[in-house]
Amino acid sequence: MATLVERHSRFAMLIKVPSKDTEAVVAALSQHVRKLPATLRRSLTWDRGLEMPKHKTFTVATEVQVYFCDQQSPWQRGTNENTNLLLRQFFPPGTDLSGYSQAQLAQVALRLNQRPRKTLGFETPASKLQAVLRRPSEPAAFIRTWKISCQLAGCA
Repeated sequence: MATLVERHSRFAMLIKVPSKDTEAVVAALSQHVRKLPATLRRSLTWDRGLEMPKHKTFTVATEVQVYFCDQQSPWQRGTNENTNLLLRQFFPPGTDLSGYSQAQLAQVALRLNQRPRKTLGFETPASKLQAVLRRPSEPAAFIRTWKISCQLAGCA
C-alpha cells in the first residue's frame, strides 16, 4: 500500500500496489496523482525508500516535483507520519496487505477523511479538500468528475 496525503487538508488516498518493486510503486502513484487538480499536485515529499531511484520517471509522468527528507528525519514528513500512525488502527504492524482490495483501502481512506482532526480545527479532511475544490480557479467539470469518483471509490 502506498499513501498520498495532501498536506493542508490532511486528505489521504490509499493506493494498492502489487509489489514494492520500484516500477510498480511509481506506476500506481503516477496514475493516482494525475487524477488530482494541478493546485493539489505541486510537489511530493518522498521517503528515502527503494523507489527513490525512479523519482525522475514519476516527475516526467506527472509533472510533480519530488523532494526528499534528510535521512532518518521523519519529522520532515510530519503529515505523512501522523497519517501512518492513524492507519495502524486499521492495519497493525505485520498486517499482510496483499489480501486487501483497492475498494477496501478506499473504505479505510474514506473513514480517515471523514474523521475530524484537531489540527484542522475539528473539521474533516474531506470538508477541507472540498473547500479547496470549490475555488473558482478549479474547472467545474473537474470538480463534478472528482465528486463522482469520490463517491464510487471513497476518494482513493
